[in-house]
Amino acid sequence: MKMWGGRFAGETDPGFLEFSSSIGFDARLYPYDIECTAAWTYALEDAGVLSGDEAGGICGALETVRSEFDDGIFEFEPSDEDIHTAVERRLVELVGSYGGKVRTGRSRNDQVATDMRLFLLDACPALTASVRGLQEVLADKAEEYIELVIPGHTHLQQAQPVLLAHTLLAFLHMLERDVALLNQAASLADILPLGSGALAGTGIAVDRGLLAERLGFSGVSENSLDAVSDRDFVCAALFALTMTMVHLSRLSEQVILWCSSEFGLARLDDSWASGSSLMPQKKNPDGPELVRGKTGRVAGSLMAMLTVMKGLPLAYNRDLQEDKEGLFDAVDTVAASLAVMKGTLGAMTFDAGRAAALSEGGFMTATDLADYLASKGMEFPEAHRLVGEVVAYCVNRGIELTSLSAAELSGFSDELDEEALSCLGVDSSLARRSVTGGTAPESVRRQLARAREMIAGRAP
Repeated sequence: MKMWGGRFAGETDPGFLEFSSSIGFDARLYPYDIECTAAWTYALEDAGVLSGDEAGGICGALETVRSEFDDGIFEFEPSDEDIHTAVERRLVELVGSYGGKVRTGRSRNDQVATDMRLFLLDACPALTASVRGLQEVLADKAEEYIELVIPGHTHLQQAQPVLLAHTLLAFLHMLERDVALLNQAASLADILPLGSGALAGTGIAVDRGLLAERLGFSGVSENSLDAVSDRDFVCAALFALTMTMVHLSRLSEQVILWCSSEFGLARLDDSWASGSSLMPQKKNPDGPELVRGKTGRVAGSLMAMLTVMKGLPLAYNRDLQEDKEGLFDAVDTVAASLAVMKGTLGAMTFDAGRAAALSEGGFMTATDLADYLASKGMEFPEAHRLVGEVVAYCVNRGIELTSLSAAELSGFSDELDEEALSCLGVDSSLARRSVTGGTAPESVRRQLARAREMIAGRAP
């Protein structure tokens, strides 16, 4: 029997019923719907709507329903439009007609808003734990290769030498911002809408503060119209998930480049790679490629939700049913992507010999030479121009900066003496960048120690 059938004399078109039904995806909310219904049952008992025996019978039956879902034996009926309908229908089957009293003073509008918030209050910490797991792998890999120097790039062109550890920790810091966004989304979800009714607030004298306490919320909504139509917390969660995927996609691209023959800096473990159906020699980075591809899917869910919300009048509208599939899919996609990247990075190895060879080329210490001239009093634009001429000289002769003699250097400027040659080594270039956040070995070690504290939650 429908929750809303009394007003209607005719039968609902079967096609329309199928189109409007959400049970195919919102059944996932069953633990939260049962928890929400149990809390509301106690609130109704406190308000005198239910007797103690009725409340006890309903809550006992709800545990039976929970067990049926947990064991995979819950049987849905064609009349089950959504998870709320299914739970209430089964509840009445178990205890009799008084089970229907749980709907007193409550709407599916405030109920589903509560269920969704409870879902996110579980999902956000679980995802944060997965992000932390990937951060730990990045920190471990940075420590393992703490002295390995690789080319740093801008515009995908060799720019300046950096430590591999510094590069890995850059991704760790990106993920730290994702943790902050997930925490923010959870904070936005941590407000109880139950008791708002359909839009105007419940007519039953329930203690909403006690309801919030029973369900684990920090506070209650202040405006019933806003409470039933608010999905900002869903948008915030989708934004956090999208940013996480954007960062995973960037990490994936880096891994793909590093593992290419052209870079040759890293090797994928066999357990986290696949082969070609035609070319026997191939080892493909399918995991990172799939993560990179799935980023568009999660970003699409964010855009879809923002589009749903942009023109909704107060209060609840059925458009809001579209808040679930994209969010559920995004949560699952991010969780799977984090696991794949954790496994891929954890088993990946780096080629020290190849890193050393790449780090000696590309004129990557040219900036150090310009800085040296500036330290001697030359204006930097002039130093920049002069070192550009030195680089052009090397390019025309097919040599590197480190191949230049003191005599060749001094031909460009009297300031480019024997001491200037010391600026051209990779190690000296790294050592000069010891500021906080720099790529000098001592700075990166400090950064790594700080990252460990951050992951453990000890950083202020």
